[in-house]
Amino acid sequence: MYRQSATVCLVKSPALEGVVGLSLVERLRVLPDPRRRRGVRHPFVAVLLVAASAVVAGAHSYAAIGQWAASAPQHALARLGARVVGALGVRVAPSAATIRRVIGRVCPGGLADLTGADPGGARSLAVDGKTARGSRHGRTPAAHLLAAMTGDGRTVTQLRIPDKTNEITCFAALLEPYDLTGVTVTADALHTQRGHARFLVEEKKAHYLLVVKANQPGLHRRLRSLPWKDVTARRYDREVGHGRKETRVTRALTVTGLGPDFPHAVQAVRILRHRTDLKTGRCSRQTVYAITDLTSHQASPQRLGQLARSQWTIENRLHFVRDTAFGEDASKIRTGHGPENMATLRNLAINTLRQHGHRNIAAGLRHVSYDPFNRPLDLLNIP
Repeated sequence: MYRQSATVCLVKSPALEGVVGLSLVERLRVLPDPRRRRGVRHPFVAVLLVAASAVVAGAHSYAAIGQWAASAPQHALARLGARVVGALGVRVAPSAATIRRVIGRVCPGGLADLTGADPGGARSLAVDGKTARGSRHGRTPAAHLLAAMTGDGRTVTQLRIPDKTNEITCFAALLEPYDLTGVTVTADALHTQRGHARFLVEEKKAHYLLVVKANQPGLHRRLRSLPWKDVTARRYDREVGHGRKETRVTRALTVTGLGPDFPHAVQAVRILRHRTDLKTGRCSRQTVYAITDLTSHQASPQRLGQLARSQWTIENRLHFVRDTAFGEDASKIRTGHGPENMATLRNLAINTLRQHGHRNIAAGLRHVSYDPFNRPLDLLNIP
């Protein structure tokens, strides 16, 4: 029901059908307690719930989580299932040291799977990686985390990439436990691999839209040489915001019979982006190519442009939010599975706030902080 470790993320994981529809508390009970039985004082699930609630309240570190727990009133600790001491039934919160040990040892893949969103029914799923820069320590490289996020901004899961390898080796392991039938998976040029395309279409019954760059020189050259000037299927999108004006022209061309030499490829896409800086007046132009197994009946140029945008927005809706709202790159959590498990708790907080209508995560954290011992528990549906 869970993945053993991020360091062995290439091991095939079982499906998660058994936990669909369960509450967070019931899901966390599926995880095994990594501690030895001797000397255990605080319930395992209670420690995880304390950490999750504190992060939703805005905690960035183990010390901040411990301070939140130490300040929590008895009614909050009772809801969290904290340890009971004495005849009077006083609830005692776990210390920062206990929280650090549990978060640093709990199964990272299992925690990410069980606290993430269900991708079933989603129209698209974006896959992208991020490095937690502050987790670098001596000769140990910083933790690099590969995540999957639905088009509406819900994080599904993540895995830590083993050292001395890259995201390519973990792509299939990341998505293996999920039913992706009919879902369109988008990814950047690093994942434009023939094996990934076959895995998605043949094994997961999903679709793909993959960016093509110079890492696939032959495919990139063939896409550039297509008769784009003659294409009539196109879409124009114009936006003004973030200090710039942008125009995107999306062209789509059916390539069946044109020999793109890529598994299940049906359409090629060219997106021409014109940007004008409203302050300096400086103009820039960028051309992006992509390939997909979606037919012209399944995806118009407008839909293909939206799929491409959903891949680009994972940076803004997940990675950027974790950096700015939670200070992830500045975090010095380095040991054990701490970096990836803290990132998972931040993903859970972002999912929870968005689920309850908070489009601005920073504003949502401020709202929760005004009542830090009730609102986080209510949002996480802790009885």
